[in-house]
Amino acid sequence: MDIPECEDATSALNTFKAATIQSGHTVLLRLPNGETKGFKVEKDATVSIGRVGSFRANQLIGHPYGLTYEIRGKELTVQPPHTLQEVEETDATNELINDGEFVQPLTLSEIEGLKKSGVHASDIIKAQIEQHANYSMKTEYSKEKYKQRKEAKYSKTFSTVEPTIYNVCDHWFKKDQNRIRDIRPDTLSQILNLANVRPGGRYIAVDEASGLLVSAILERLGGEGRLISICDVDSPPAYPVMTLMNFRKDVVTKIHSSLNWATAQEDYTPVAAVTQESSSEVGKSERHRIRLDKRKNAADTLLNAREELFAGEYDALLIASDYDPSEILQNLILYVAGSGSIVVQSPFSQPLTELQSKLRLDPSYLAPSITESWLRRYQVLPGRTHPTMNTSGSGGFLLHAIKVYDDPNASRVSSHRQSKRRKKEADEGDLSVSQTLESYETTELEGEDTTVADQASLTNKIEPTS
Repeated sequence: MDIPECEDATSALNTFKAATIQSGHTVLLRLPNGETKGFKVEKDATVSIGRVGSFRANQLIGHPYGLTYEIRGKELTVQPPHTLQEVEETDATNELINDGEFVQPLTLSEIEGLKKSGVHASDIIKAQIEQHANYSMKTEYSKEKYKQRKEAKYSKTFSTVEPTIYNVCDHWFKKDQNRIRDIRPDTLSQILNLANVRPGGRYIAVDEASGLLVSAILERLGGEGRLISICDVDSPPAYPVMTLMNFRKDVVTKIHSSLNWATAQEDYTPVAAVTQESSSEVGKSERHRIRLDKRKNAADTLLNAREELFAGEYDALLIASDYDPSEILQNLILYVAGSGSIVVQSPFSQPLTELQSKLRLDPSYLAPSITESWLRRYQVLPGRTHPTMNTSGSGGFLLHAIKVYDDPNASRVSSHRQSKRRKKEADEGDLSVSQTLESYETTELEGEDTTVADQASLTNKIEPTS
């Protein structure tokens, strides 16, 4: 199978995610009908895609994402990119076309016979077009749509989808939007933008959207920064969305830690960690020592995560949870730094409206506002650009606020600047007064000297000569 040359994953620029498909990755495949399905690629395994066919997974390992393949037998052949062609408009119309059951003489049994005999999908579509009674009467646009429907039905091609957060979010929104709390890709981008998620930042996330929020933050961090997620399970949560992102586990372990609601409380007393001496006791089996070492490592990780959380000064708090957002905010706002962002997502507006009413009365929050994004998809083709007929109703609602310190001794910047200006003017006034007094004294002294000199000269003039 001929494919373009690509760099190895270890030499890729992005060290957080592999640039090529590796064994153990979960890969999204886009089928001819437009649907996407996730399949785990294991070495020496066989991947089955239903009616499209099956192939050996080894043929995908080491290849870049984004290529289109055709299944022939159990072998994959790379297909050239599909180019858009200008459709010539004609005077044809679909007004008099009657697409009944007799316009296509080729029966279903004959089509199945062609498929079983190994006839290529393009030849089957060509045979259907040649025997279609009204195909020549269709407009050029209708002919293109007819070909696309038949290709989606008989083609044995698929494309590998790059595991970006946009593609993964779009896949899950079409698959089961309730599991990701109705978060569309445009809503997710708004969350990241409002929270100012960037490489090197420090964030707290409460994610009950199957790991979509955590995955988006990790991808934006790019292996640099810190993320602590709060969940309601004892062990680290198994986020199904994160499995499609194919992050490197060693990098994720370094920048991401998870706490449950109990361990996130400052008055919680964690279980005493197993000492190193107990893990190396004589007479214990190797399996027992390994178990004790794992417990100690888990206890140390928990202790470090708690210390990091309680140290505070995080850049933003992101919430997508079924619990009361005001209670969550009350427990975690202490660890957000000044001017840090608070972003709360909900499929419904009522919880956010109630939270907004409370935040407006609290001087610790600046400009709490609620927004709802709206998305309209367009078909963009030469001469056929128009909005699609169906669209999603809502991608959920977002509340955004900024944390400020409620310090009664602090003064506003404007008043501080005014006081500095008044002090400067006063200093300049004192200086001018002192200069005026000094110049006045100097002038007065000069005047006295002049008067004395005039009197002396006058005395000399009126004195009689001897």
